[in-house]
Amino acid sequence: MMIMTPRHNPDSTGRGLLLLSLMLLAALAVVAILTRPLTPIDETRYVSAAWEMWLRGDFLVPFKNGAPYSDKPPFLFWMFQVGWAVFGVNDWWPRLVLPLFSAGGLLLTFSLARRLWPQHVGLGGQAALVLASALLWIIFSTSVMFDVILAFWVLIGLHGVLAATDGKRGGFAVLGVAIGLGVLAKGPVILLHLLPVVALAPWWNPGLKWRRWFAHTLLAVLLGAAIALAWALPAGFSGGEVYRNAIFWGQTANRMVESFAHRRPFWWYVPLLPLLLFPWFVWPAWWKALIQHRREGLDRGSRFCLAWMLPVFVAFCFISGKQPHYLVPLFPAFALLTARLMTGRTDARVGLPALLAAALGGVLILIATGHIAVLHRQVAALPPVWPGAVLIALAFVVWVAGRRGVAPIPNLALLGAALLALVQIAAMHSIEPMYDIKSMARAIKQVQDEGRPVANIATYHAQYQFLGRLETPLAEVTGASAMQWLAAHPEGYAVVYLDSRRQLAGVSARYKQPYRGGGAVLVNAQTAAALLAAPTE
Repeated sequence: MMIMTPRHNPDSTGRGLLLLSLMLLAALAVVAILTRPLTPIDETRYVSAAWEMWLRGDFLVPFKNGAPYSDKPPFLFWMFQVGWAVFGVNDWWPRLVLPLFSAGGLLLTFSLARRLWPQHVGLGGQAALVLASALLWIIFSTSVMFDVILAFWVLIGLHGVLAATDGKRGGFAVLGVAIGLGVLAKGPVILLHLLPVVALAPWWNPGLKWRRWFAHTLLAVLLGAAIALAWALPAGFSGGEVYRNAIFWGQTANRMVESFAHRRPFWWYVPLLPLLLFPWFVWPAWWKALIQHRREGLDRGSRFCLAWMLPVFVAFCFISGKQPHYLVPLFPAFALLTARLMTGRTDARVGLPALLAAALGGVLILIATGHIAVLHRQVAALPPVWPGAVLIALAFVVWVAGRRGVAPIPNLALLGAALLALVQIAAMHSIEPMYDIKSMARAIKQVQDEGRPVANIATYHAQYQFLGRLETPLAEVTGASAMQWLAAHPEGYAVVYLDSRRQLAGVSARYKQPYRGGGAVLVNAQTAAALLAAPTE
């Protein structure tokens, strides 16, 4: 009699899917570097702050255009210094820092799944793949921003929390270190991401001695504060009174005031969820599994993910200042929960209607992005049509692969990654002329090397400092002070911004280019004065 043995799953550990997620991340990072320049005003500003630290040899206080820069803590800038110290100052290293932290986030998510569901050893690979293909996560994994680094330290902190629930004394120390470095990455907001799941520990991990638990949590918070203060105190004294007041007061109270001054309605995030959670939001099997899992009862890991995700999302809804990237540190929780929902669901399929909805949704994203940008004069032309056709074709390929037995999570993950790659490739030729300012920055450098002062006739975000390797700040002048500066520096040059690209043709300039829906010209003082005196259209 033949004995039937179960077929061995070559990826029962999930490491194959983890490797696939890392490969997708690497491919998307390459696409981003090849298709997108460092984009003003945010990316160029942050790299310029690190550049000025490098020039000064001052690694305590970030600078922007010659003045202490208090808006952001220094951790990201330190990471730039590390790469420049090894490889020399270059443009590509700052573009790799965030993908490297994102890769760390994928590895931490993989191992977090093993802590939460040790009985499901392959679940971590699925969670990493879901995370690597979620639209919001991969956008900010390839952008020079702070949120993926914040998510990395949130994940480290949550590993410490789980270690503490297992009785390991070092767990709270790990939590404290994560809080401290998270504060140095993006400020005290890390407490909002970590403390709710810690406070709800008696719900997702019954049997805790809550008095001891919260006492140790307080010690972890104090450890985190000590780590942050180890930078903030000497930096405050080094940067002067204005900088000191800004980092100890402005980054909390003033940011709350600014938040309330730029209100968005409390429901603002909700209609964005289909986009932010693309392509998983349009998968009917996900919704079916969520309902069924709720009926079956939530296990410890699912409760942990909900305690991590839901209180913070609700808190962000009630905070009036809202940005999509604020939600990035919640996405590992979504990825883990999605992987858990799909575990053991042999009936989960990616049907043709769901795939077409995903593909057509991606096409609409391409079309809407292009049309909105054109209406706001942010790009020179609409993106080409072919990426939408490719996306629809990929949806059919995924459907056929699913019918042949290919697992649904890798299928949808590849579709989500393909969407972001195609969006960037499609938009490259229409957006790059408006946002690639390296040539303008180099032209400014040439003028400064001639010994001539240069002014920026607008609020200056230091967008030219790093790209031009400028060693001298630009004069930031607006309004009446602009004409006074030009009169006092007849030998100088100025960067003047035009409302329309059409005006570029009529200006004789040292350098000129389209810029963010209008134009930017580098002109001598006399031409700049004439442009400012001319009536606006």
